[in-house]
Amino acid sequence: MSQETLRNIALLIDADNTTPQGIDPVLTVMAELGQVNIRRAYGNFAKGNLAKWDKITNRFGIRPQQQFDVSKGKNATDMAMTIDAIDLLNQGKVDGFGLMTSDSDFTPLVTRLRQDGIVVYGFGSSKTPESFRSVCTRFIDIEKLIAANKQQNQTNTTNSKQADAPAIDEQLEELIIAAYNEAKRDQQGYAKLQQVGQIAGNRSSFDVRNYGFKSLSDLFDSLPNFQIDRRDDGQVYVKRLR
Repeated sequence: MSQETLRNIALLIDADNTTPQGIDPVLTVMAELGQVNIRRAYGNFAKGNLAKWDKITNRFGIRPQQQFDVSKGKNATDMAMTIDAIDLLNQGKVDGFGLMTSDSDFTPLVTRLRQDGIVVYGFGSSKTPESFRSVCTRFIDIEKLIAANKQQNQTNTTNSKQADAPAIDEQLEELIIAAYNEAKRDQQGYAKLQQVGQIAGNRSSFDVRNYGFKSLSDLFDSLPNFQIDRRDDGQVYVKRLR
């Protein structure tokens, strides 16, 4: 299903394994897919470590799903969140999901959702296991997302000089080059930026925000071995120089 047809989006939050500070920037990202009409947070909110969710749920219209610890070592939160996700899938009214969690136990759930062509964005910490990261349509490091959001807010309120572009590691560069090589190119060697991004996304849970960039074009602007061509038709093309 293309992003243009996505409308009704569900954001399910594992409150035990994420931070309420990420809600605002996560909702901003989820707006790429459509309207986040379903917002639910799961956890035992009677515990003191979840007290901060009280004001957050009211502020952002999130419905708390109280899950008491029925027995030691058993995670009722995971079960409830998984059951709700499958129910929403079977109802056929949700076009995309956002899952805020760093728990790899949700890997089978994401795999099941994607089998039905559902877009799934994952939001977790830098310690989130690769098994969960890799099955998401996009996985975004929530800590970096929060930091980028704070930096953007500071930039909007001050006239400070823009920070230097983030560093590009070897693994990211290899992914970008491989995606470019697989993309269809014109006689001058230019490929559509959108297609390169799609190929990179299909090869991994690639998202430029994990590397400190706001957009794919910003990433390519920082690469000295690529040239960007913004054409009159509104399309953006990229070409590898060496």
